[in-house]
Amino acid sequence: MEENWHLIYSSTYLHKVEIVKAVLEDFEIESVVVNKKDSAYLFGEVELYVHVDNVLRARLIINREEL
Repeated sequence: MEENWHLIYSSTYLHKVEIVKAVLEDFEIESVVVNKKDSAYLFGEVELYVHVDNVLRARLIINREEL
């Protein structure tokens, strides 16, 4: 991951991360999902990154939408 991207959200559940990604897309904030779950044992997290320029705005949206 490039240094211009910042972790904004993570969960052990892929569907929760996808919901947050969809909400951010509604506000025209590009995001990238990085799935770090082990496929054999299903442990680890799914992470959502946004560009550094959108970190504050994305956090405000996530908090306001109670995600």
